[in-house]
Amino acid sequence: MKRLKIFQSKQELREWRENLGGSLGFVPTMGALHAGHLSLAQKSLEQNTHTLFSIFVNPTQFGANEDFDKYPKTLDKDIQLAQSIGVDAIFAPNISEMYEDSDPITLNPPKLMGSVYEGSHREGHFAGVLQIVLKLLMLTQAKYAYFGRKDAQQLLLIQKMVKDFFIPTQIIPCPIVRDIDGLALSSRNIYLTQKERQDALQIPQTLQWIQESFLQGERDTHKLRTLALERLDKVKVDYLAFCDHSLQELPSILPSQTLVLLTAKVGNTRLLDNLWL
Repeated sequence: MKRLKIFQSKQELREWRENLGGSLGFVPTMGALHAGHLSLAQKSLEQNTHTLFSIFVNPTQFGANEDFDKYPKTLDKDIQLAQSIGVDAIFAPNISEMYEDSDPITLNPPKLMGSVYEGSHREGHFAGVLQIVLKLLMLTQAKYAYFGRKDAQQLLLIQKMVKDFFIPTQIIPCPIVRDIDGLALSSRNIYLTQKERQDALQIPQTLQWIQESFLQGERDTHKLRTLALERLDKVKVDYLAFCDHSLQELPSILPSQTLVLLTAKVGNTRLLDNLWL
């Protein structure tokens, strides 16, 4: 098995990158790796000569009352998991390595796509996401970068940024990975108590009901939303939205063009899930 390389500085990463032959696939993460992250890496391993993880809990995408300080940090375990599937390297910088300047250039998300849903609930979140993803794409110069569909709004905004700024990296969307009980994998799932996890299953079960209703011919999003909310009585729903890939709300489902976004709080844990129809 090849030896996993670990870089903590931009210079180390650049030197390794300059000497690479073949294609590089890149999987940006905040660590606390799980099977969802590993599925992204597996896709990269299939498509590229080399695969790189980044592990960096990005402070600029967390709000004042969010969980930056307690976000799970499991670097030793993450290294073992990456090694076990054959990843070539991990880039695990500290904050000062990625944010050297006290007055940095920042990015604003697009007004329409960035101000709704997560954008309205988490002020500044997408500015921080786009800022760090742009930095990482410029550093790695990867041919492909792999993102899960679970963070659907984030994925769409990153795809738009790459298109608008002519970045040569191709963004590869990958399917949502679920646990055996149906809950979408997330590093935040560890915060759930046993009862809260049971309650949280209403989220994937409701999305499955929406999909089944769609397959049976239902297209009216107002009706689907009303009935779906009745099923979500054990969680606190932030939003349940039916929108297109520009994040504009839809009165009727458009096959192959519709996203169902569902975000809810279970206890103190905020969970995101979605359905691509």
